[in-house]
Amino acid sequence: MSVITKNKRGEENLELVVNGKRRLNGEITVSSAKNAVLPILAAALLSSEQVIIHRLPQIDDVSVITELINNIGIQTRAQGDSLIINGDIKKYKPSYELVKRIRASFLIIGPVLAKNGLVRIALPGGCAIGSRPVDLHLKGFAALGADISFNKGDVVAKADKLIGSHIYLDYPSVGATENIIMAAALAEGTTYIENAALEPEIIDLSNFINSMGGKICGAGSNVIKITGVKELKKTEYAPIPDRIEAGTYMIAAAASKGEVTVKNVIPEHLKAVSAKLIESGAEVEEKNNEIYVCRHGDVRPVYIKTLPYPGFPTDMQAQITTYLSIAKGSSILSESVFENRFMHVQELTRMGADIRTEGRTVIIKGSAELTGTDVYATDLRAGAALLIAALMAKGKSVIHKSEHIDRGYENIVEKMNKLGAEIKER
Repeated sequence: MSVITKNKRGEENLELVVNGKRRLNGEITVSSAKNAVLPILAAALLSSEQVIIHRLPQIDDVSVITELINNIGIQTRAQGDSLIINGDIKKYKPSYELVKRIRASFLIIGPVLAKNGLVRIALPGGCAIGSRPVDLHLKGFAALGADISFNKGDVVAKADKLIGSHIYLDYPSVGATENIIMAAALAEGTTYIENAALEPEIIDLSNFINSMGGKICGAGSNVIKITGVKELKKTEYAPIPDRIEAGTYMIAAAASKGEVTVKNVIPEHLKAVSAKLIESGAEVEEKNNEIYVCRHGDVRPVYIKTLPYPGFPTDMQAQITTYLSIAKGSSILSESVFENRFMHVQELTRMGADIRTEGRTVIIKGSAELTGTDVYATDLRAGAALLIAALMAKGKSVIHKSEHIDRGYENIVEKMNKLGAEIKER
C-alpha cells in the first residue's frame, strides 16, 4: 500500500515569506485539476479491476483521498505521478479523522453505496467558506432507492439494489451531480439528472467512468442520462488540467504587471476569467493549449458576479478581488455561490486595500498601494489570493497557515519562484 506524497513542508502552522513588487515573467505548466482528480479517485472504487490514474498532482487533498480509499480496504501504489488502484471495498465506514479533513471525502458515499449496498460516513470537513449542505446528495440516493438515516452524527445509506430514476436537482450542485452519477453507474435501469451541474469536471468524471465501460451521456448539459451496467472494468486515465490553478497564475501575471504564458490549459474552460482580465485592461492571447497574459497599463474597475460554470467561478473570487484592489476606480463583486467567502477581505485590508463588505457583495475602492505585513490564510483560495497580494505589495509579507494553499496547488512556491517571485517556505 502506498500513498501519494504529501507536501514536503508538513501539515500545520506553516508560513510563506514573500518579498513584494516582483513581476512574474516566463512560462508555467498547470497540473491536473484537483476538482477533477478527487471525484475520479472516488469513482475508481466502482471497479474491482485495476485502475491507473496518471498525472496526479502532488497536493494534500489527493493525499487525503488516497488514504481514505486505503482506509476502506482498497490497495494503492504510487508510480511516479501515477496511482495504481486495486481491490474491493472491505469497510463500509471510513475513518472520521480522514473524512473531517476535506469535503471531497463525501464523494465516496456514491460508489461505496453502489458497490457495497451500505455506507456510513461522517459529515465532511473542508474549507470554512459557508454552508454547503449535502441534502441534494442524499435526496438523489433516496430517489435511487436507498434508505437514508442519521446515527450519532453519521449519515447511513443502505440499499439492497439501486434502481434508476428521474432526479431533479434544486440547485446545479457539482458534488451532488458527481455523487449521483457514480451511484447510478451501477444501478439497475436508467437515471436522468435534471438541472445537473455543467462544470468541465463533470464531463471528465463521466468520461472516466465511460472508459471503464459505463454508459453516461449528456455530461456538460443540464440533463445527464446514466444507463446502469452490472460491472465496470479496468482503465487508465489522465484528468483534465486545473482551470482554477491556471486562472490563479493568469491573475498573478496581470496583478504583478508581468508577462506569463500558462501552459497545459483548455482555454474554453477559462473564458470567464479571460473576459474579466481583458475588461480590466490586461492582454490575453489564447492558443491551442496555452494562454499568454500581460498588463502594461492601469487596472480598470469591473463588475463581477460569481456563478456556476460557465459563469465566473467562485474559486477565483478571492484572487480577482485582490487584483482589483489596485484598479483606478471602484469595482463591485457579488458572491452568489457561497455566503461566507470573504474572509480574505479582512487580511487584504490589513495590507492597505480599501474593501467594504455588504452581505454577499464587496465594494473594492481601487488605487490602493498594498504594503507587506503578517496575514493569515483562512482557506485554500484565500491563501492563493494573499500570495498574489504579497507579490503586489511593497515590502515583505508573511502568510501564516499557508498549508491551506498546499491543498490545491502543486509546487506553487517552486512555480512562482521560477517566474521571478521571491518566496521562502518556513
